[in-house]
Amino acid sequence: MTEQATKKRFLTWKLARRIALALVILGLLAFLAVTVYVAVLARDLPSHKRLASYEPPITSRVHAGDGTLIAEFAEEHRVFVPIESIPDHVVDAFVAAEDKKFFEHHGLDYVGILRGAINSAKIKLTGGGNLQGGSTITQQVAKNMLLTRDQTIQRKIKEAIIARRMEDAFTKDEILELYLNEIYLGVRAYGVGSAALIYFNKSLPELNLSEAAILASLAKAPSTVNPYRRPERLLARRNYVLGRMVEDGYITQEEADNARAMPLEVTERLRGPEYAAATYFVQELRKQLIEQYGEEALQRGGLSIRTTIDTRLQLAAQEALQTGLESYDRRHNYRGPFATIDANGDVPAQIEELTLPPGYGSWEAGMVSKISSDGATLVLKDGRNTSIPKEDIEWARSFTGDDGEKGLSVGDVVLVEVTRTEQKKPGAQAEGEGQKASEDAWIYVPDDVSILRQVPEVEGAIVALDPHTGRVLAMVGGYSFFKSPFNRVTQAVRQPGSSFKPFVYGAALENGYTPSTRILDAPFVYYDEHTEEMWKPQNYSEGRSYGEVTMRTALERSFNQVTARVAVDIGMPAVSEFSERFGLYDDLPPYPAMALGSGETTPWRMARGYAAFVNGGKEVTPTLLDRVQDRHGDTLYKHDTRPCEDCQALEWDGEQPPILPDTRDQLVDPVIAYQVVHMLEGVVERGTARRARRVGKPLAGKTGTTNDYFDAQFYGFSPDLVVGIWVGFDSPKTLGVGEAGGSVGAPIFTDFMEKALEDEPALPFRIPPGVRLVQVDHDTGDLPTAGSSEVIVEAFRPGTEPGAVFNEDTDFSISGSRNGGSQRDDTADPLDEGLPLEPFERDTPDDVADDNLSGIY
Repeated sequence: MTEQATKKRFLTWKLARRIALALVILGLLAFLAVTVYVAVLARDLPSHKRLASYEPPITSRVHAGDGTLIAEFAEEHRVFVPIESIPDHVVDAFVAAEDKKFFEHHGLDYVGILRGAINSAKIKLTGGGNLQGGSTITQQVAKNMLLTRDQTIQRKIKEAIIARRMEDAFTKDEILELYLNEIYLGVRAYGVGSAALIYFNKSLPELNLSEAAILASLAKAPSTVNPYRRPERLLARRNYVLGRMVEDGYITQEEADNARAMPLEVTERLRGPEYAAATYFVQELRKQLIEQYGEEALQRGGLSIRTTIDTRLQLAAQEALQTGLESYDRRHNYRGPFATIDANGDVPAQIEELTLPPGYGSWEAGMVSKISSDGATLVLKDGRNTSIPKEDIEWARSFTGDDGEKGLSVGDVVLVEVTRTEQKKPGAQAEGEGQKASEDAWIYVPDDVSILRQVPEVEGAIVALDPHTGRVLAMVGGYSFFKSPFNRVTQAVRQPGSSFKPFVYGAALENGYTPSTRILDAPFVYYDEHTEEMWKPQNYSEGRSYGEVTMRTALERSFNQVTARVAVDIGMPAVSEFSERFGLYDDLPPYPAMALGSGETTPWRMARGYAAFVNGGKEVTPTLLDRVQDRHGDTLYKHDTRPCEDCQALEWDGEQPPILPDTRDQLVDPVIAYQVVHMLEGVVERGTARRARRVGKPLAGKTGTTNDYFDAQFYGFSPDLVVGIWVGFDSPKTLGVGEAGGSVGAPIFTDFMEKALEDEPALPFRIPPGVRLVQVDHDTGDLPTAGSSEVIVEAFRPGTEPGAVFNEDTDFSISGSRNGGSQRDDTADPLDEGLPLEPFERDTPDDVADDNLSGIY
């Protein structure tokens, strides 16, 4: 080798050494820079120690009184489940799908990181997209719980640092517990416990292998494998997860094959008629809980809320109210189709694009394709036909279109109630005797005849409560929450009409009247100095008067003129004070017209007042809540706070239950309360609420109708259940002549009570001590004679019954002569003289309301 070649080789080696040295220096500098950069990032990282005391947002759950789940409140639906309660096959599915080396690595999977870096580079070179980093389960916990979700190198470095620290601070089980309770799995479900409930309505131990793999399949990108919209993609991903579980040794191939063969069966949680029926109750409850605990606690605090609602009664209340409103609506004009489409076009496609009227429920849209003398044929959204009968066509003729034509026309789209039956598709074969081949082999075919429907414009409300505890067992604030969320039970401030009269007569009983006191029913004129107007109330039946009648008869037949005389006699301040005492009003002006129900109040307050009559005169505080507990089980609220030393007994040997103190305020003498109840029984037996006799159980109640039939109400009760009903238009207008409390409200009450009491014994109303029961002539209130047409048992306070001889020393009374004590001298009126007593019919037809109007005439 020449000297020149040697020299050249030496220079080349020297250059290479310098380059290598430079690269080493640059590498050291880069390493130093990265180390400093990482150190700077690490200094500002959130502490992983926060996770040791981490309490994630948890769903607040609402249960009915019978334990049924009726609602959930949450921004993020989550049910925290400790790791020891999560089944192995659920854990294995997630580890196999997301991080197969989880139990081996120390927070980072370097092979996965390298693979993710390469893939990220390819993604950026081909047009962008999200970076891939090969995140482990530990890294996902760090990202989800301590960092942001932005796709940057800086965030990935922070994630890696925290992951390493977490692995030093926590066990693998603790990291898995955080991960499985925090991961988002679609439809606002966070964590496996919540997802199992939402998708399958199951707890974690109830999940089979296929369902566990489905949850694990949702972890990567839940929107791309949504089970409701993309079931095929989800099943493909599930099968992939099952394959990974086989590869990792968690399950056998046979178990995987069996799981792959299982169909996708997901549920829609908290859907169905019983949940829809509870919507008004739940929303009223939500407002109350936010006022008490704040929205943050309700949405994220994991409250356990036990309510008073009875799901059976709630559904019965909604059905009764909707049926009553639909029946009223059916008695009046049809308002026409809600849309018109091209009958010669693609009818199903056109119907699909329509928005149905709010509150339609389960009704369907149908286009009129043919009209004949026997009815009409309709095409439904699925292209199948049904028909409506000629009776519906006749009703529809009450509608006049813009063109002046009456009734329905071809192309009109209407609402119909369709009954569908399940049928096998032509040519479809079932697999095995009595088994379906698949869902696709069956169709739901509409019956030949359906019913023409329309969403009522009229509104209503119903509330049912326990008169002894105040627990609200059912509450429906309108025809449909989806038509109008306005809760008419608590928010509709309207006149109660004649349903206020029991409180007038209750005040009269406190002021010396008895149920047998005779009062003149005759034209009555009174100058009201407060309004400076003449007040002339009239009876419902065209102003007809009936002469001298008993208080009982006046209440049963709802005579306005008698009520007005009584209120003026005892003084309106006494009536106002009595009604305020019962919680109907805060401050009722003492105007005489208020005695006939002209003061505005709510069904909620009216039902509360009636409850105090039923329970013996005790104050009632309606409540939607039994108990509220926080996420740790500590009680925040309890409705019944009475002390009970013997309630914590460890063993029960059949002895009598403990007697709790009664801390309720006594609003009125129990005897007077029972007298009102007893008279209201007569309203059902002989008066304006005779429709309710159909129930066949002891009931009492009072109808109410306001001027020009603007409001129809009914408040009734059994010994253990009080029900309030209101019907009217939100923007007040007449319901129509004859649409009174007895014809509109009473049928709703009757329908509800038939279902509410169908399994209950026929219990009589409880009679408190001190009541004197005496047989009297119904018409005169005196002791019966041979000429009495109807004899009833009346309730008196001792010494006030007809012919009573009262001994103050012994507090004992004896019924004596016919004319003793049943008539008040101070109710005499100049009009008494010479006024003939006109007989009144006992049993007017049920289709004629016997209620009265209130107000100034």
